[in-house]
Amino acid sequence: MYDPTMRVMTVLEMLQARPKVTTSELAARLEVHPRTVQRYIARLQDLGVPVTSTRGIGSAYSLRPGFHLPPMMFTDDEALALTLGLRALKHLSFSAFAPATEGARAKLQRVLPKVVGQRVQALEDAMAFDTPPRTVTADASSVIALASAVQDRVPVQVTYAAHGGTVSVREVEPYGVAHHDARWYLVGWCRSRAALRSFRVDRIDEVQPLDGTYDIPDGFSAQQYLQDTLPFAPSAREVRVRLSMPLPVAVQRVPHAKAVLEADGDSTLMRCGVDDLDWFAATLLTLGCKIEVLTPPEFKAAFGRVARRASQAGGSLNHDDIE
Repeated sequence: MYDPTMRVMTVLEMLQARPKVTTSELAARLEVHPRTVQRYIARLQDLGVPVTSTRGIGSAYSLRPGFHLPPMMFTDDEALALTLGLRALKHLSFSAFAPATEGARAKLQRVLPKVVGQRVQALEDAMAFDTPPRTVTADASSVIALASAVQDRVPVQVTYAAHGGTVSVREVEPYGVAHHDARWYLVGWCRSRAALRSFRVDRIDEVQPLDGTYDIPDGFSAQQYLQDTLPFAPSAREVRVRLSMPLPVAVQRVPHAKAVLEADGDSTLMRCGVDDLDWFAATLLTLGCKIEVLTPPEFKAAFGRVARRASQAGGSLNHDDIE
């Protein structure tokens, strides 16, 4: 005897394979009464599958044009991975996807086997996600359009608002789209500047495809380019310091988006661009290691100012009070 669930899945497969299937054809295939076919169709509709029907003699069923959904048969781990992946969209600056994300999660929950669905729901209820306050929302359609241009090697024209607010129209050969430091970036060859450039997607107002094609350099990594260049632009000063910690430790302690790190024996050389020297000096002190300022000289004065403010905030302290 057939499992009723498998019969419902068979109905879905037949509807996806053909533009229209009659009630009698489904009843014959499933070896059931036509009224039972109606119950299977109702079950699919309850699951959100857009099945339409014609009335009268020779009634038939069809799926809404463009709809395609394979049977959802996931293990516990696969179902949990899909659920967490949908929730993770909120952390990728895609707030515009929120309605679609919730709809997909609801459909996934409905079509999962009861035991698996209950387990996934229990795990999801037990976990909490905190959206980083620095996350910058990007337009999903722009990210998709730029990623498609990379894939198809199609140059684009973008309207871009630079860091200082200046708006310009650029022609770009997209090399890659990357999520870096809570923001989406486009990296590519800017024909308008005749140089490799990065663009924040949240500052791109319009994307228009252009005629022609281009090549991307072999082995090019948009993520690596951003890690190498963003710590310095746009910034008022370039800072170089030596940290008394080995490179593997520094890599874990210092955000990659903020600095370029290089091994220097048992220490680490750090280079980055900085606008506020006092703020950066206070930030480095949280690393809890010896810091040697290499450049610029005024960065040493910034540590002195931070030390004085720390002393004032701490009041009159004896050395014994400091751990």
